[in-house]
Amino acid sequence: MTKIKILIMGAAGRDFHNFNTYYRDNEQYDVVAFTATQIPDIEGRVYPAVLAGKLYPNGIPIHDESELLDLIKKYSVEEVVFSYSDLPHEVVMHKAAIVNAAGPDFKMMGMTRTAVKSTKPVIGICATRTGCGKSQTTRRVAEILKDAGKQVAAIRHPMPYGDLAEQAVQRFADLDDLVKHKCTIEEMEEYEPHINTGTIVYAGVDYEAIVREAEKEADIILWDGGNNDMSFYQTDLLIVVVDPHRVGHEEMYYPGETNLRLADVVVINKIVTADPYDVDELRQNIRRINPNAIVVDAASPISVEDDKIITGKKVLVVEDGPTLTHGEMKYGAGVVAAEKFGAAELIDPRPYAVGKLNETFEKYPEIGTLLPAMGYGEQQMKDLETTINNVECDAVVIGTPIDLRRIANIKHPSVRVEYKLQEIGKPDLVDVLEEYTK
Repeated sequence: MTKIKILIMGAAGRDFHNFNTYYRDNEQYDVVAFTATQIPDIEGRVYPAVLAGKLYPNGIPIHDESELLDLIKKYSVEEVVFSYSDLPHEVVMHKAAIVNAAGPDFKMMGMTRTAVKSTKPVIGICATRTGCGKSQTTRRVAEILKDAGKQVAAIRHPMPYGDLAEQAVQRFADLDDLVKHKCTIEEMEEYEPHINTGTIVYAGVDYEAIVREAEKEADIILWDGGNNDMSFYQTDLLIVVVDPHRVGHEEMYYPGETNLRLADVVVINKIVTADPYDVDELRQNIRRINPNAIVVDAASPISVEDDKIITGKKVLVVEDGPTLTHGEMKYGAGVVAAEKFGAAELIDPRPYAVGKLNETFEKYPEIGTLLPAMGYGEQQMKDLETTINNVECDAVVIGTPIDLRRIANIKHPSVRVEYKLQEIGKPDLVDVLEEYTK
């Protein structure tokens, strides 16, 4: 039998999961390559043989997505599997047109063939866009379940930027584990808040192996989805977070719209800071797209350690990197805090940026007068620290989910912004989770 030649387009997450769950041991197919985008420095690597299985004793090469057409021609690719997220529908279809014009079929995989079944109840928390507030929603769900005496494990959407074989199954129980697993800033931003509240976190590459480990110590498993991807697991309850600051995006992005259509519960976050007309329009869109979903209103109120560090000062605001880059947000918690506590001016970091931070600003020129906390590797982390210290400002406002001062030597006076999910009115998440807290 002639095998069908497959190329998987990805960003070091859904692509590996689709391969592991459907293609790895499937003798009908020959996966000839992965292409990668969004993640710096991953191209040129190999998906290792130890993870690729018996059909791929040499592993599978990973190339930059810019090589897509050359790879299709070189390997006589018959199907291209699109496997990454948080893209406008129009962009996805442009990629489909490029692939179809080169000859292959263009495939987008659904839940039936890729969602792993757990032996424990799974509550999924996903979003329609990066930066909606999914992380604090996940922490709130964990808090409610733990208060009810449940053992909870959070399984985080993958961010495998290092040695893929070593990262197959990762467990994070304390901050030392972040060092042990050589975590990037983006990984720490997702894992550290869970660790600080006593929730065990799992992540890695092989998500069936990961959930089997989590099942050993958890009554309930939380899928902490990232980058508005679909859940990697069959969910017993799916909570999807939407953002009224980007009304309309809930049906314009892939696979955010898929998540909204699958949702059992929709959390409208950031209601307090959004335009009421936008909130109302978002409600109407939810009713039209998924009329059976329960809608929970929520906000993410902010607090700072010492507002005097901000008031009347010229400040540099450092925000969560992915929210500003492929999340396309123009601001985050740091800017909200700077405005709330009366900063005199936001200082533009671009004239002071060095190294890979310059590359980020070139790729995402719309970021503006904010500094994204990019830290996918050691050099990027060093460049971030240098850039912060280069900026001529009175203070630094840290709007990232982790305290950057723990990993960067910031010479300026600084203040950290914190935020938690807060439900408004009824129904709330306690009501939604009643079946799981009995």
